[in-house]
Amino acid sequence: MRARNSTVNGITEGVIWKQLLAFFFPILFGTFFQQLYNTADAIIVGQFLGKEALAAVGGGTATAINLLIGFFTGLASGATVVISQHYGAKNDERISASIHTAIALSLFCGVIISILGYAFTRPLLEAIGTPDDVLPLAVTYMQIYFMGGIPIVIYNMGAGIFRAMGDSRTPFYFLIISCLTNIILDILFVGGFGMNVEGAAIATVISQLLSTILIFWNLMRRKDSARLCLRKIRFDKVLVAQMLRIGLPAGVQSMMYTFSNLIIQSAINGYGTDTAAAWAGWQKLDTVFWMFINAFSIAITTFVGQNYGAGRIDRARKGVRTVTIMSAVSTLALEAGYFLVGRYGLMLFITDSAVLDIATDMMHYIVPFYITYIEIELLTGVIRGAGKSLIPTLISIFGICVLRIIWIWASGFFADSLFGLGVLFSYPLSWITTSLLLVIYYCRGNIYDMGKNQKRLR
Repeated sequence: MRARNSTVNGITEGVIWKQLLAFFFPILFGTFFQQLYNTADAIIVGQFLGKEALAAVGGGTATAINLLIGFFTGLASGATVVISQHYGAKNDERISASIHTAIALSLFCGVIISILGYAFTRPLLEAIGTPDDVLPLAVTYMQIYFMGGIPIVIYNMGAGIFRAMGDSRTPFYFLIISCLTNIILDILFVGGFGMNVEGAAIATVISQLLSTILIFWNLMRRKDSARLCLRKIRFDKVLVAQMLRIGLPAGVQSMMYTFSNLIIQSAINGYGTDTAAAWAGWQKLDTVFWMFINAFSIAITTFVGQNYGAGRIDRARKGVRTVTIMSAVSTLALEAGYFLVGRYGLMLFITDSAVLDIATDMMHYIVPFYITYIEIELLTGVIRGAGKSLIPTLISIFGICVLRIIWIWASGFFADSLFGLGVLFSYPLSWITTSLLLVIYYCRGNIYDMGKNQKRLR
Protein backbone atom coordinates (compact mmCIF):
# COMPACT_ATOMS: atom_id res chain seq x y z
CA MET A 1 0.00 0.00 0.00
CA ARG A 2 1.48 3.35 -1.02
CA ALA A 3 1.60 6.36 1.20
CA ARG A 4 -1.02 8.96 0.40
CA ASN A 5 0.63 11.94 2.03
CA SER A 6 2.53 14.36 -0.13
CA THR A 7 5.13 15.48 2.39
CA VAL A 8 8.54 16.18 0.92
CA ASN A 9 11.24 13.67 1.74
CA GLY A 10 14.44 15.68 2.02
CA ILE A 11 16.68 12.73 1.25
CA THR A 12 14.97 11.87 -2.04
CA GLU A 13 14.47 15.52 -3.02
CA GLY A 14 16.32 18.81 -2.63
CA VAL A 15 19.98 19.81 -2.84
CA ILE A 16 22.08 16.69 -2.29
CA TRP A 17 25.04 18.17 -0.42
CA LYS A 18 22.77 20.10 1.94
CA GLN A 19 20.74 16.98 2.74
CA LEU A 20 23.88 14.95 3.36
CA LEU A 21 25.37 17.57 5.67
CA ALA A 22 22.09 17.97 7.58
CA PHE A 23 22.13 14.23 8.18
CA PHE A 24 25.90 14.01 8.78
CA PHE A 25 26.41 16.57 11.55
CA PRO A 26 24.04 15.10 14.19
CA ILE A 27 25.73 11.72 13.68
CA LEU A 28 29.18 13.30 14.02
CA PHE A 29 28.27 15.32 17.11
CA GLY A 30 26.63 12.27 18.63
CA THR A 31 29.85 10.30 18.14
CA PHE A 32 31.90 13.10 19.70
CA PHE A 33 29.49 13.19 22.63
CA GLN A 34 29.78 9.43 23.02
CA GLN A 35 33.57 9.73 23.17
CA LEU A 36 33.27 12.52 25.74
CA TYR A 37 30.96 10.32 27.77
CA ASN A 38 33.39 7.38 27.62
CA THR A 39 36.23 9.63 28.71
CA ALA A 40 34.24 11.07 31.62
CA ASP A 41 33.16 7.57 32.62
CA ALA A 42 36.79 6.42 32.74
CA ILE A 43 37.83 9.49 34.72
CA ILE A 44 35.14 8.91 37.37
CA VAL A 45 36.00 5.22 37.82
CA GLY A 46 39.74 5.90 37.76
CA GLN A 47 39.58 8.75 40.27
CA PHE A 48 37.30 7.02 42.77
CA LEU A 49 38.31 3.36 42.43
CA GLY A 50 41.89 3.25 41.14
CA LYS A 51 43.79 1.66 38.28
CA GLU A 52 42.47 -1.90 38.72
CA ALA A 53 38.87 -0.72 38.43
CA LEU A 54 39.80 1.48 35.48
CA ALA A 55 41.35 -1.51 33.72
CA ALA A 56 38.22 -3.54 34.56
CA VAL A 57 35.90 -1.17 32.66
CA GLY A 58 38.26 -0.40 29.78
CA GLY A 59 41.12 -1.91 27.83
CA GLY A 60 40.58 -5.61 27.17
CA THR A 61 37.11 -5.47 28.71
CA ALA A 62 36.00 -2.85 26.20
CA THR A 63 37.42 -4.97 23.36
CA ALA A 64 35.56 -8.06 24.59
CA ILE A 65 32.30 -6.09 24.82
CA ASN A 66 32.83 -4.67 21.34
CA LEU A 67 33.15 -8.17 19.89
CA LEU A 68 29.55 -8.96 20.80
CA ILE A 69 28.00 -5.49 20.66
CA GLY A 70 29.68 -4.82 17.31
CA PHE A 71 28.15 -7.97 15.86
CA PHE A 72 24.60 -7.04 16.88
CA THR A 73 25.10 -3.41 15.80
CA GLY A 74 26.07 -4.72 12.37
CA LEU A 75 23.01 -6.92 12.43
CA ALA A 76 20.86 -3.85 13.15
CA SER A 77 22.24 -2.15 10.04
CA GLY A 78 20.31 -4.68 7.96
CA ALA A 79 17.06 -3.44 9.47
CA THR A 80 18.11 0.16 8.83
CA VAL A 81 18.64 -0.52 5.12
CA VAL A 82 15.34 -2.39 4.70
CA ILE A 83 13.38 0.36 6.47
CA SER A 84 15.11 3.13 4.48
CA GLN A 85 14.28 1.41 1.19
CA HIS A 86 10.60 1.04 2.04
CA TYR A 87 10.55 4.61 3.38
CA GLY A 88 11.99 5.85 0.10
CA ALA A 89 9.39 3.80 -1.79
CA LYS A 90 6.64 5.37 0.41
CA ASN A 91 5.24 1.95 1.17
CA ASP A 92 3.32 2.53 4.41
CA GLU A 93 2.43 -1.10 4.99
CA ARG A 94 6.01 -2.35 4.66
CA ILE A 95 7.40 0.57 6.69
CA SER A 96 5.17 -0.41 9.59
CA ALA A 97 5.92 -4.12 9.24
CA SER A 98 9.66 -3.43 8.98
CA ILE A 99 9.74 -1.32 12.14
CA HIS A 100 7.77 -3.86 14.18
CA THR A 101 9.96 -6.67 12.86
CA ALA A 102 13.10 -4.67 13.70
CA ILE A 103 11.92 -4.19 17.29
CA ALA A 104 11.07 -7.89 17.57
CA LEU A 105 14.51 -8.76 16.22
CA SER A 106 16.20 -6.43 18.71
CA LEU A 107 14.28 -7.97 21.63
CA PHE A 108 15.35 -11.45 20.51
CA CYS A 109 18.97 -10.38 20.00
CA GLY A 110 18.96 -8.60 23.38
CA VAL A 111 18.04 -11.84 25.13
CA ILE A 112 20.72 -13.74 23.19
CA ILE A 113 23.42 -11.19 23.98
CA SER A 114 22.48 -11.28 27.68
CA ILE A 115 22.75 -15.06 27.83
CA LEU A 116 25.94 -15.36 25.77
CA GLY A 117 27.59 -12.35 27.37
CA TYR A 118 26.89 -13.52 30.90
CA ALA A 119 27.93 -17.12 30.23
CA PHE A 120 31.14 -16.39 28.32
CA THR A 121 32.39 -13.36 30.25
CA ARG A 122 35.09 -15.14 32.25
CA PRO A 123 36.37 -17.39 29.40
CA LEU A 124 36.52 -14.40 27.06
CA LEU A 125 38.42 -12.24 29.53
CA GLU A 126 40.84 -15.06 30.30
CA ALA A 127 41.38 -15.66 26.58
CA ILE A 128 42.55 -12.09 26.01
CA GLY A 129 44.94 -12.25 28.97
CA THR A 130 43.16 -10.06 31.54
CA PRO A 131 45.53 -9.67 34.57
CA ASP A 132 44.61 -11.69 37.65
CA ASP A 133 44.17 -8.62 39.86
CA VAL A 134 41.72 -7.12 37.34
CA LEU A 135 39.81 -10.28 36.36
CA PRO A 136 37.27 -10.43 39.26
CA LEU A 137 36.30 -6.78 38.81
CA ALA A 138 36.10 -7.15 35.03
CA VAL A 139 33.87 -10.23 35.33
CA THR A 140 31.50 -8.39 37.68
CA TYR A 141 31.33 -5.33 35.41
CA MET A 142 30.75 -7.30 32.20
CA GLN A 143 28.14 -9.66 33.62
CA ILE A 144 26.03 -6.76 34.91
CA TYR A 145 26.58 -4.91 31.63
CA PHE A 146 25.37 -7.86 29.57
CA MET A 147 22.31 -8.34 31.79
CA GLY A 148 21.17 -5.10 30.18
CA GLY A 149 21.46 -6.61 26.71
CA ILE A 150 17.90 -5.78 25.63
CA PRO A 151 18.09 -1.99 26.15
CA ILE A 152 21.59 -1.91 24.66
CA VAL A 153 20.45 -3.57 21.43
CA ILE A 154 17.15 -1.66 21.28
CA TYR A 155 18.94 1.71 21.49
CA ASN A 156 21.16 0.80 18.53
CA MET A 157 18.17 -0.54 16.61
CA GLY A 158 16.06 2.49 17.50
CA ALA A 159 18.78 4.88 16.35
CA GLY A 160 18.93 2.94 13.09
CA ILE A 161 15.15 3.19 12.63
CA PHE A 162 15.16 6.97 12.99
CA ARG A 163 18.16 7.35 10.68
CA ALA A 164 16.49 5.10 8.11
CA MET A 165 13.69 7.68 7.94
CA GLY A 166 16.18 10.52 7.49
CA ASP A 167 16.09 11.66 11.14
CA SER A 168 19.58 11.69 12.68
CA ARG A 169 18.70 14.35 15.28
CA THR A 170 16.29 12.37 17.46
CA PRO A 171 18.78 9.56 18.33
CA PHE A 172 21.38 12.29 18.96
CA TYR A 173 19.08 13.92 21.55
CA PHE A 174 18.43 10.53 23.14
CA LEU A 175 22.17 9.93 23.31
CA ILE A 176 22.75 13.22 25.11
CA ILE A 177 20.08 12.42 27.70
CA SER A 178 21.36 8.87 28.17
CA CYS A 179 25.00 9.88 28.50
CA LEU A 180 24.31 12.69 30.97
CA THR A 181 22.24 10.26 33.03
CA ASN A 182 25.06 7.75 32.99
CA ILE A 183 27.63 10.29 34.17
CA ILE A 184 25.36 11.54 36.96
CA LEU A 185 24.61 7.99 38.11
CA ASP A 186 28.32 7.09 37.95
CA ILE A 187 29.11 9.95 40.31
CA LEU A 188 26.19 9.01 42.56
CA PHE A 189 26.78 5.25 42.69
CA VAL A 190 30.58 5.19 42.63
CA GLY A 191 31.46 8.46 44.36
CA GLY A 192 28.41 8.94 46.59
CA PHE A 193 27.36 5.41 47.57
CA GLY A 194 30.89 3.97 47.45
CA MET A 195 29.95 1.16 45.07
CA ASN A 196 32.68 -0.59 43.10
CA VAL A 197 32.64 -1.30 39.37
CA GLU A 198 29.14 -2.74 39.73
CA GLY A 199 27.97 0.84 40.33
CA ALA A 200 29.38 1.91 36.96
CA ALA A 201 27.78 -1.11 35.26
CA ILE A 202 24.37 -0.49 36.85
CA ALA A 203 24.58 3.18 35.83
CA THR A 204 25.20 2.13 32.23
CA VAL A 205 22.27 -0.32 32.22
CA ILE A 206 19.89 2.29 33.69
CA SER A 207 20.93 4.94 31.16
CA GLN A 208 20.45 2.48 28.29
CA LEU A 209 17.05 1.54 29.70
CA LEU A 210 16.11 5.23 29.71
CA SER A 211 17.10 5.55 26.05
CA THR A 212 14.93 2.51 25.26
CA ILE A 213 11.95 4.11 26.99
CA LEU A 214 12.51 7.32 25.00
CA ILE A 215 12.64 5.39 21.73
CA PHE A 216 9.41 3.51 22.48
CA TRP A 217 7.71 6.69 23.69
CA ASN A 218 8.66 8.62 20.57
CA LEU A 219 7.70 5.87 18.12
CA MET A 220 4.38 5.21 19.88
CA ARG A 221 3.43 8.90 19.64
CA ARG A 222 3.98 9.16 15.87
CA LYS A 223 0.95 9.71 13.64
CA ASP A 224 2.39 8.20 10.45
CA SER A 225 3.23 4.71 9.22
CA ALA A 226 6.25 4.60 11.53
CA ARG A 227 4.01 4.54 14.61
CA LEU A 228 4.88 1.68 16.97
CA CYS A 229 2.06 -0.46 18.36
CA LEU A 230 3.17 -2.97 21.00
CA ARG A 231 0.67 -5.63 19.98
CA LYS A 232 2.02 -5.54 16.41
CA ILE A 233 5.58 -6.41 17.42
CA ARG A 234 6.22 -9.70 15.66
CA PHE A 235 8.47 -11.31 13.07
CA ASP A 236 7.68 -11.00 9.40
CA LYS A 237 9.57 -13.95 7.88
CA VAL A 238 10.28 -12.19 4.59
CA LEU A 239 11.53 -9.02 6.29
CA VAL A 240 13.63 -10.94 8.80
CA ALA A 241 15.30 -12.78 5.92
CA GLN A 242 16.03 -9.46 4.16
CA MET A 243 17.41 -7.89 7.35
CA LEU A 244 19.64 -10.87 8.08
CA ARG A 245 20.85 -11.06 4.49
CA ILE A 246 22.15 -7.51 4.80
CA GLY A 247 22.93 -7.31 8.51
CA LEU A 248 24.53 -10.68 9.21
CA PRO A 249 27.54 -10.10 6.92
CA ALA A 250 27.93 -6.62 8.45
CA GLY A 251 27.95 -8.13 11.95
CA VAL A 252 30.57 -10.70 11.00
CA GLN A 253 32.63 -7.95 9.35
CA SER A 254 32.55 -5.91 12.56
CA MET A 255 33.79 -8.87 14.60
CA MET A 256 36.58 -9.59 12.12
CA TYR A 257 37.72 -5.96 12.25
CA THR A 258 38.01 -6.22 16.03
CA PHE A 259 39.85 -9.52 15.72
CA SER A 260 42.41 -8.14 13.25
CA ASN A 261 43.00 -5.15 15.53
CA LEU A 262 43.71 -7.54 18.40
CA ILE A 263 46.34 -9.27 16.21
CA ILE A 264 47.98 -5.92 15.41
CA GLN A 265 47.85 -4.92 19.08
CA SER A 266 49.60 -8.15 20.00
CA ALA A 267 52.34 -7.51 17.42
CA ILE A 268 52.85 -3.94 18.65
CA ASN A 269 53.01 -5.10 22.28
CA GLY A 270 56.01 -7.20 21.27
CA TYR A 271 58.07 -4.03 20.77
CA GLY A 272 57.94 -3.09 24.44
CA THR A 273 56.07 -0.90 26.90
CA ASP A 274 57.00 2.44 25.31
CA THR A 275 55.71 1.34 21.91
CA ALA A 276 52.52 -0.10 23.39
CA ALA A 277 51.91 3.13 25.33
CA ALA A 278 52.61 5.21 22.22
CA TRP A 279 50.10 3.16 20.23
CA ALA A 280 47.47 3.57 22.95
CA GLY A 281 47.98 7.35 22.94
CA TRP A 282 47.93 7.60 19.15
CA GLN A 283 44.73 5.57 18.91
CA LYS A 284 42.93 8.17 21.02
CA LEU A 285 43.86 10.91 18.55
CA ASP A 286 43.28 8.60 15.60
CA THR A 287 39.62 8.36 16.68
CA VAL A 288 38.88 11.82 15.25
CA PHE A 289 39.30 10.61 11.66
CA TRP A 290 37.22 7.48 12.23
CA MET A 291 34.36 9.51 13.69
CA PHE A 292 34.27 11.71 10.59
CA ILE A 293 34.39 8.92 8.02
CA ASN A 294 31.94 6.72 9.93
CA ALA A 295 29.41 9.57 10.06
CA PHE A 296 29.74 10.01 6.28
CA SER A 297 29.25 6.26 5.84
CA ILE A 298 26.03 6.18 7.88
CA ALA A 299 24.74 9.22 5.99
CA ILE A 300 25.35 7.74 2.54
CA THR A 301 23.91 4.35 3.53
CA THR A 302 20.55 5.94 4.36
CA PHE A 303 20.74 8.30 1.37
CA VAL A 304 21.28 5.44 -1.07
CA GLY A 305 18.75 3.22 0.71
CA GLN A 306 15.93 5.75 0.42
CA ASN A 307 16.72 6.79 -3.15
CA TYR A 308 17.10 3.16 -4.20
CA GLY A 309 13.68 2.46 -2.69
CA ALA A 310 12.24 5.49 -4.49
CA GLY A 311 13.73 4.29 -7.79
CA ARG A 312 15.88 7.44 -8.01
CA ILE A 313 19.09 5.70 -9.05
CA ASP A 314 20.60 8.77 -10.74
CA ARG A 315 20.20 10.71 -7.51
CA ALA A 316 21.82 7.87 -5.57
CA ARG A 317 24.81 7.93 -7.94
CA LYS A 318 25.11 11.71 -7.61
CA GLY A 319 24.99 11.33 -3.84
CA VAL A 320 27.91 8.90 -3.95
CA ARG A 321 29.98 11.33 -6.00
CA THR A 322 29.05 14.20 -3.70
CA VAL A 323 29.85 12.38 -0.46
CA THR A 324 33.16 11.15 -1.91
CA ILE A 325 34.22 14.73 -2.62
CA MET A 326 33.05 15.89 0.81
CA SER A 327 34.88 13.03 2.53
CA ALA A 328 38.07 13.60 0.54
CA VAL A 329 38.13 17.32 1.35
CA SER A 330 37.46 16.62 5.02
CA THR A 331 40.16 13.94 5.11
CA LEU A 332 42.78 16.15 3.50
CA ALA A 333 41.95 18.93 5.98
CA LEU A 334 42.25 16.48 8.88
CA GLU A 335 45.56 15.16 7.54
CA ALA A 336 46.92 18.72 7.44
CA GLY A 337 45.65 19.27 11.00
CA TYR A 338 47.39 16.13 12.26
CA PHE A 339 50.72 17.27 10.80
CA LEU A 340 50.36 20.84 12.08
CA VAL A 341 49.12 20.27 15.63
CA GLY A 342 48.91 16.51 16.05
CA ARG A 343 51.92 16.33 18.37
CA TYR A 344 50.23 18.77 20.75
CA GLY A 345 47.14 16.60 20.68
CA LEU A 346 49.24 13.56 21.63
CA MET A 347 50.56 15.51 24.62
CA LEU A 348 47.05 15.36 26.11
CA PHE A 349 47.54 11.63 26.60
CA ILE A 350 51.33 11.16 26.69
CA THR A 351 53.81 12.86 29.01
CA ASP A 352 56.93 10.71 28.50
CA SER A 353 59.12 12.26 25.77
CA ALA A 354 60.35 8.92 24.37
CA VAL A 355 56.80 7.60 24.10
CA LEU A 356 55.68 10.88 22.54
CA ASP A 357 58.36 10.61 19.84
CA ILE A 358 57.25 7.07 18.93
CA ALA A 359 53.58 8.12 18.82
CA THR A 360 54.45 11.08 16.60
CA ASP A 361 56.31 8.78 14.21
CA MET A 362 53.28 6.49 14.12
CA MET A 363 51.03 9.44 13.31
CA HIS A 364 53.31 10.72 10.53
CA TYR A 365 53.47 7.23 9.03
CA ILE A 366 49.75 6.41 9.03
CA VAL A 367 48.00 9.77 8.45
CA PRO A 368 49.05 10.30 4.80
CA PHE A 369 47.28 7.04 3.93
CA TYR A 370 43.91 8.09 5.37
CA ILE A 371 42.82 9.24 1.92
CA THR A 372 43.20 5.67 0.66
CA TYR A 373 40.72 4.38 3.24
CA ILE A 374 37.67 6.58 2.64
CA GLU A 375 36.25 4.51 -0.24
CA ILE A 376 36.18 1.42 1.98
CA GLU A 377 33.81 3.05 4.44
CA LEU A 378 31.77 4.90 1.83
CA LEU A 379 31.34 2.16 -0.76
CA THR A 380 30.57 -0.46 1.87
CA GLY A 381 27.76 1.84 3.05
CA VAL A 382 26.61 2.56 -0.51
CA ILE A 383 26.47 -1.10 -1.56
CA ARG A 384 24.76 -2.07 1.69
CA GLY A 385 22.24 0.74 1.15
CA ALA A 386 21.34 -0.89 -2.18
CA GLY A 387 20.58 -4.10 -0.30
CA LYS A 388 23.75 -6.01 -1.17
CA SER A 389 26.01 -6.88 1.73
CA LEU A 390 27.77 -10.21 1.17
CA ILE A 391 30.32 -9.29 -1.51
CA PRO A 392 31.59 -6.07 0.16
CA THR A 393 31.82 -7.98 3.44
CA LEU A 394 33.92 -10.72 1.83
CA ILE A 395 36.13 -8.11 0.17
CA SER A 396 36.58 -6.26 3.48
CA ILE A 397 37.29 -9.43 5.45
CA PHE A 398 39.96 -10.42 2.94
CA GLY A 399 41.53 -6.98 2.59
CA ILE A 400 41.24 -5.67 6.14
CA CYS A 401 41.55 -8.90 8.13
CA VAL A 402 43.18 -11.75 6.23
CA LEU A 403 45.69 -9.63 4.31
CA ARG A 404 46.76 -7.81 7.49
CA ILE A 405 47.33 -11.02 9.41
CA ILE A 406 49.36 -12.50 6.53
CA TRP A 407 51.46 -9.36 6.27
CA ILE A 408 52.15 -9.17 10.00
CA TRP A 409 53.30 -12.80 9.94
CA ALA A 410 55.39 -12.36 6.78
CA SER A 411 56.96 -9.02 7.79
CA GLY A 412 58.67 -10.72 10.72
CA PHE A 413 60.94 -12.48 8.21
CA PHE A 414 62.11 -9.44 6.20
CA ALA A 415 61.20 -6.28 8.12
CA ASP A 416 61.38 -6.77 11.86
CA SER A 417 60.19 -3.26 12.67
CA LEU A 418 57.11 -1.08 13.00
CA PHE A 419 57.81 1.27 10.12
CA GLY A 420 58.87 0.89 6.50
CA LEU A 421 57.56 -2.49 5.37
CA GLY A 422 56.99 -3.59 8.95
CA VAL A 423 53.86 -4.08 11.08
CA LEU A 424 52.27 -0.70 10.39
CA PHE A 425 52.50 -1.18 6.63
CA SER A 426 49.61 -3.63 7.07
CA TYR A 427 47.34 -0.56 7.26
CA PRO A 428 48.10 1.14 3.91
CA LEU A 429 48.46 -2.26 2.22
CA SER A 430 45.01 -3.39 3.38
CA TRP A 431 43.39 0.01 2.73
CA ILE A 432 44.68 0.37 -0.82
CA THR A 433 43.89 -3.23 -1.76
CA THR A 434 40.39 -3.20 -0.30
CA SER A 435 39.56 0.21 -1.80
CA LEU A 436 40.57 -0.92 -5.28
CA LEU A 437 38.51 -4.12 -5.01
CA LEU A 438 35.44 -2.22 -3.77
CA VAL A 439 35.75 0.42 -6.52
CA ILE A 440 35.92 -2.34 -9.14
CA TYR A 441 32.88 -4.07 -7.65
CA TYR A 442 30.92 -0.80 -7.41
CA CYS A 443 31.67 0.11 -11.03
CA ARG A 444 31.11 -3.34 -12.51
CA GLY A 445 28.82 -5.12 -10.05
CA ASN A 446 25.54 -3.56 -11.20
CA ILE A 447 24.58 -2.89 -7.57
CA TYR A 448 21.62 -0.66 -8.50
CA ASP A 449 19.88 -3.34 -10.53
CA MET A 450 16.36 -3.36 -9.09
CA GLY A 451 15.41 -6.71 -10.63
CA LYS A 452 13.63 -8.94 -8.15
CA ASN A 453 13.97 -6.26 -5.46
CA GLN A 454 11.37 -4.07 -7.14
CA LYS A 455 8.52 -6.37 -6.15
CA ARG A 456 9.31 -6.33 -2.44
CA LEU A 457 9.42 -2.53 -2.41
CA ARG A 458 5.87 -2.18 -3.73
